[in-house]
Amino acid sequence: MSVAIVTDSTAYLPDSVVGAHSIQVVPLHVIVSGKEFSEGVDITTAEVAAALRAFKPVSTSRPAPQAFLDAYEKAAAEGATGIVSVHISADMSSTVESAHLAAQQSPVPVTVVDSRSLGMAMGYAVLSAAQLAEQGGSLEDVAAQARSRAEASTVVFYVDTLEHLRRGGRIGSASAFLGSALAIKPILGLVDGHIRPLEKVRTSSRALGRLEELAVSAVEKAGSAVDIAVHHLDSQSRADDLAARLTARLEGIPDDADVRVVELGAVVGAHVGPGTIAVAVSPRPTP
Repeated sequence: MSVAIVTDSTAYLPDSVVGAHSIQVVPLHVIVSGKEFSEGVDITTAEVAAALRAFKPVSTSRPAPQAFLDAYEKAAAEGATGIVSVHISADMSSTVESAHLAAQQSPVPVTVVDSRSLGMAMGYAVLSAAQLAEQGGSLEDVAAQARSRAEASTVVFYVDTLEHLRRGGRIGSASAFLGSALAIKPILGLVDGHIRPLEKVRTSSRALGRLEELAVSAVEKAGSAVDIAVHHLDSQSRADDLAARLTARLEGIPDDADVRVVELGAVVGAHVGPGTIAVAVSPRPTP
């Protein structure tokens, strides 16, 4: 069986990775002041950050089922006999629902995987699935690879304000922080597809320090080689500094951790807001 991989734009995989592994990416949509754009196609992260700072109305929407069906039909036409379709947590977006609807009409079998995650925590799961598919893995094994790597990942992040999460309805139990939102800098985590409050600190520098400690702790807990992505929205210098500190801290660990800086895209950026810094720690699958 030849298994193809489909994902959505919130994986934020670099174009070089997508191209090297023939991964199809279906974009989510961003609506700015009533006009709809496709993430990664006709709107930039900088444009979304500027709109948020200008207090323009910004929202997001899932891809239509037809967009996924088009991807599945393309994969089948190129010789795939099965497809693994890996997507953003169903508790954060209804993208998975669109994929399931399209799968019912696909010319070849499709296994839809709810990653219960997003960003490079999902992206690394997609990459591992693609690598196993290239090695001849079965539809079931490739899907299981994606699920297990996504489940093993840790995602922690800091936002300058909870307001954007509140407006988008993605705040969940982190709403407990809202009463003191002006006085604190919240550290949040993604737990089983939901945003959960972890800690609150008083300054952005302390928040970044805690992200560093939480990431190092996740690496130590993994007990194996890991990949790390430092995400940011319109905060390149802070992301670069954090990545450099993590690289220095983790040097010498067996199978040194790979640390890369990846900018958040327009869709997730619309919900977390400018200044956000996130760290995804993803243990590599054991051979």
